[in-house]
Amino acid sequence: MTLGDLVNALGGTLVQGSPETLLIGVDDVSSASSMDLVFAEDANTVAKALASGASAVVLAQGMTGSGAPAGVAIVEADQPRLWFSRAAAMLHRPPISEGVHPTAIIGPLTEIGEGVTIGPNVVIGQVARIGNGTRIEAGCVIGSYVSIGDDCRIYARVTIYQGSSLGDRVVVHAGAVLGADGFGYVRDGKTGAYTQFPQQGTLLIEDDVEIGANSTVDRGALKQTRIGRGTKIDNLVHVGHNCDIGEDVILVALTGVSGSSTVGNGAVIAGQVGIGDHVTIGPGVILGGQSGVFNGSKLTNDGLKPGTVHFGTPARPLQQVLREQATLSRLARRRTKKQAD
Repeated sequence: MTLGDLVNALGGTLVQGSPETLLIGVDDVSSASSMDLVFAEDANTVAKALASGASAVVLAQGMTGSGAPAGVAIVEADQPRLWFSRAAAMLHRPPISEGVHPTAIIGPLTEIGEGVTIGPNVVIGQVARIGNGTRIEAGCVIGSYVSIGDDCRIYARVTIYQGSSLGDRVVVHAGAVLGADGFGYVRDGKTGAYTQFPQQGTLLIEDDVEIGANSTVDRGALKQTRIGRGTKIDNLVHVGHNCDIGEDVILVALTGVSGSSTVGNGAVIAGQVGIGDHVTIGPGVILGGQSGVFNGSKLTNDGLKPGTVHFGTPARPLQQVLREQATLSRLARRRTKKQAD
């Protein structure tokens, strides 16, 4: 693909070099070679990017300067890291369709689209649908009545339970389990025995979602669990039944979201966060690592500056946590001094 093709598709301004510059991939500035693209976002990295072996560099607006090497093609963009990432996706060559492996087992009335790859030992139930260009790797188990959209990538050993629905361009990494029963039980007050509350709802994964390795998303109990468009889920994350996760949400590794909780669009939930059941996390909320949100709580950015980070257990604005810790530290020092006197 030429640099001109990328500029036409992604915008930006070609300020130096030829639009016919041919590119085959992206790389880090330390290892880039001819026909690679690199990027730089600030003055500290521009010199390294321009001195690398790459044939093209994307920089922030106005950062080219007068000392740029003549042999390097330069594009200026508002968000060079984003431009670079989108260019990488365009330069990446998708795997060639390999068709259906002879060891795969596919149930009756299942629809297989065009250009689909189904790997060794895949099992697909009946009345399922696999969209055009989707790739299902070795050892996956896809239940009956599952719908998977176009251009999805389902890596090895993924299990998708009956009735789950995935949109287009969904990526599910190895070992993930989608649509399992939620953890819901009713206790007999007389005997103490537990009986499962019905777990017969559905799971909807919308377009452009990515789910990390060994993560789990449970189906709804009587209704739907939803993962909104563009949300990215890291490895080893658990989302409980009846949860509604909004669009463009980030859920980082070892986070657990208990049942019937809602996370608003654009929220960022850092690693090892614990969210209780029936919690509401507002749009754009940022939760710092190892924070905790108690059952039934509501956490929003109302009255706070944009970008406020919430932290601690119970989660509250980080500046408040720091003030509390400073106060406790002063009190501890005073107590120690008083005891010493």
